[in-house]
Amino acid sequence: MKTVLITGCSSGYGLETARYFLANGWKVVATMRRPRFDLLPASDHLRILPLDVTRPESIDRALATAGSIDVLVNNAGIGLFGAFEATPMSTVREIFETNTFGVMAMCQAVIPRFRERADGIIINVTSSATLAPFPLVAAYTASKTAIEGFTASLSHELKAVGVRVKLVEPGYGPSTRFTANGQRRMEGLITKPYESFAHEVFTGFGQISAVTTAVDVAQGVWDAANDTSDRLHYPAGADAVALVRNAEG
Repeated sequence: MKTVLITGCSSGYGLETARYFLANGWKVVATMRRPRFDLLPASDHLRILPLDVTRPESIDRALATAGSIDVLVNNAGIGLFGAFEATPMSTVREIFETNTFGVMAMCQAVIPRFRERADGIIINVTSSATLAPFPLVAAYTASKTAIEGFTASLSHELKAVGVRVKLVEPGYGPSTRFTANGQRRMEGLITKPYESFAHEVFTGFGQISAVTTAVDVAQGVWDAANDTSDRLHYPAGADAVALVRNAEG
């Protein structure tokens, strides 16, 4: 029985991915900043651990408690929507601390374990914002695009030591708590010069028919975790798949 450790399991994609792997017979280490034990079904195959990916000591404690794992899923992330002009650099840094440096820190902590046994899979969850440009998410997109380049490069060097690295790229998921979770940091980021444009963007989002569900992402992560090939990219959700097909012509 294999074990997966998933970050950011308190809601959305991480929570659904934990449910999916548990239902399919894996041992699951579900981590979140503030653990909640009522979100997942009780199981001998489930452990819920505290983990803040921006704190090295938290990473060390979680991995020591988790023990041996076969797959790491870097799902934890925070959202940001607003005009870049109005976004304080402190907020940009906050986004990068979780979405970029937190992912890198988790990878760096797990790689020695996987390398020593010449086996293991790292799955980094990014966004369809890396597949096609979206307005008013410049800082967020930058944080996720950095992980795309990082993962592509890392996949080459870790292949040499028997470790596989994958990217799961979810599409637009209106059912997630992207806006709610980032409401505090988004306050005041739609300034008057951008109000009418932002209204058009929000209206456009509301008209999107092909969207991504949490189950789509869980399935994408599952496929990546069970694929023994060198495939790197796994778009998740009908809209993300369509973006890739359009890019390919």
